[in-house]
Amino acid sequence: MDELETIIITFDDDEEVEFFVLEQTQLMGVNYYLVAPSEEENEEDECYVLKENTDEKDEEFGMYEFVEDEKELEVLFPIFEELLEDSDMEVEF
Repeated sequence: MDELETIIITFDDDEEVEFFVLEQTQLMGVNYYLVAPSEEENEEDECYVLKENTDEKDEEFGMYEFVEDEKELEVLFPIFEELLEDSDMEVEF
């Protein structure tokens, strides 16, 4: 397996979590990343969508923020599903 790119996010309690980038896409000029906290394929692991904040540095998470808007996620999930079809990785949303 190729080594995956990572993004490290530092939370309010100074805990650093390394997320492995499974896929990335750009939509309307904004970069989005499908990430998981572990590079191992594990049914218990959850996937998250991060949005790159290019306008200003986000004080809480740095240059990335978690996408929580349901409508935004509804648009992104089919894109990431299609991108993952071409890889050997299986991820359920």
